[in-house]
Amino acid sequence: MPKKTLLITLGDANGLGPELACRLFGQDIFIAAKRPIIMIGSAASLLVHTERLNMDPFWETIESPREIISKAYGVYLYEPPSIRNIPVTVGQATKEGGFIAGESLQAACQCITDGIATGMVTLPLHKAMLQEAGFDFPGHTEFLARYAGLGDDEVCMHLCGDILRVSLVTTHPPLRDVADMITEERLLRTFRLTDAFMKQIGHGDRPIAVCGLNPHAGESGKIGTEDQEIVEPAVRKAQEMGMNIEGPFPADTLFHKAARGVYSSVVAMYHDQGLAPLKLLHFSEAVNVTLGLPFVRTSVDHGTGFDIVGKDIAHTNSFREAIRLAILMLEGDEL
Repeated sequence: MPKKTLLITLGDANGLGPELACRLFGQDIFIAAKRPIIMIGSAASLLVHTERLNMDPFWETIESPREIISKAYGVYLYEPPSIRNIPVTVGQATKEGGFIAGESLQAACQCITDGIATGMVTLPLHKAMLQEAGFDFPGHTEFLARYAGLGDDEVCMHLCGDILRVSLVTTHPPLRDVADMITEERLLRTFRLTDAFMKQIGHGDRPIAVCGLNPHAGESGKIGTEDQEIVEPAVRKAQEMGMNIEGPFPADTLFHKAARGVYSSVVAMYHDQGLAPLKLLHFSEAVNVTLGLPFVRTSVDHGTGFDIVGKDIAHTNSFREAIRLAILMLEGDEL
């Protein structure tokens, strides 16, 4: 069977996405030799970097994603008509950059709807500029959930590294709102999605560990009652459903054990609880995966990096790993 087409959204045209695409594909073109890859985004943003790097364009431009059906394996660029001729301002946060990112993401979603692809890798966008351009979403995860007809609480943000793998029960709410969002339903959904993903990528042999919401996992109810009244019963119910899961544990000691390989992954209650330790170990090499979508979506673990665009100091590791994991999820196939 032919290899599945993979979509790559270039993200904010002024950010790191286009630079990383040029540097990775310019060096590792063998990746593209194994399947059709459609980059979606601004041609001008790519040309800035190919000219700067004295590199020939490595892509073929297509007028419609449907053209990929008759194309050989390789890298292609589709520039949505709505973003053509919009100038780029590399290294600057602008509404135009946010508009390009949002339009590119919408075009990728349309490719999924049209059956052109079943997986995408997203390069970083700037959340504030996305919203200023008229796309009322906190970020990629929520954008893609709504596109798929799902609520924000029906998908799970997961960050995957070689040592630590972390799922988040909540994604980007203000910290003051988190406790009210920790419900049995939301927890069980996160547990199910994490359990299935660990089995899919070959890490189902060890238990999943669950962080407590409060310091010391509530200290037997003395530091908040959520862990005893909500989290612990949800873990027991998940165990009764056959999931290999344990907790809740105090987060300050749990990550030490997880990093030593005791657990396959960790379920954290909120963004910084889970991602601060993960990025300490895996900065610039972890992969962001949205679990629960009806298609594959992976992403880099970093932002637009406006301050370092064009300096060629940003690592391509996370982008390369995001592609590798997307291919593994799509076909069980390695690069």
